[in-house]
Amino acid sequence: MTRDEFDAFCKKLPATTHVIQWGNASVWKVGGKIFAICSGWGEGDFPRFSFKCSDISYSLLIQQVGMIPAPYLARAKWVQMEEEGALSDADLKAYIEAAHKIIAAKLTRKQQKELGLAG
Repeated sequence: MTRDEFDAFCKKLPATTHVIQWGNASVWKVGGKIFAICSGWGEGDFPRFSFKCSDISYSLLIQQVGMIPAPYLARAKWVQMEEEGALSDADLKAYIEAAHKIIAAKLTRKQQKELGLAG
């Protein structure tokens, strides 16, 4: 997945906002809280994708070749794709969508309603 494809996918998720932060990283948020990041952090010229995940997914993903605990965010159960192709595009999209849902679920009911995420 390219950075442009990542941005296009995240943009389609409900109630998202986008900012460029931390040395040109593409940061995606829902309700002001980050759920996914695409950066160039690390060696090599391919994009690094980082995202929030469930406790179970975190435990499994950090054991997978090419996946590491995300720098600065590991304690909050974030992972980073350290090697290009460590996840298929379909799997990466599924994890990003799950990250969006995890973060959206942590918002207050009022915020969820204001953002159109709850009835």
